[in-house]
Amino acid sequence: MLQQFLTFFEKRSFGVCAYLGERFNISISKIRLFFIYSSFLAVGFPLIVYFLAAIVLDVRHYIKRIRARVWDF
Repeated sequence: MLQQFLTFFEKRSFGVCAYLGERFNISISKIRLFFIYSSFLAVGFPLIVYFLAAIVLDVRHYIKRIRARVWDF
């Protein structure tokens, strides 16, 4: 049951921690723990940063997909 939940969350998550982990060569679990612990300490402010980063990454992915279509001619 727990494995199914983790698989569902990994597929549906925004990918912010994975992106930051690949970008800075840091373990994804350490980044997730940072967001969790800092959210408790800073009363949710890191969650706002996380969701803003998710929006930026989503828009960036969408723009890259459109550019690829333009040059496919």
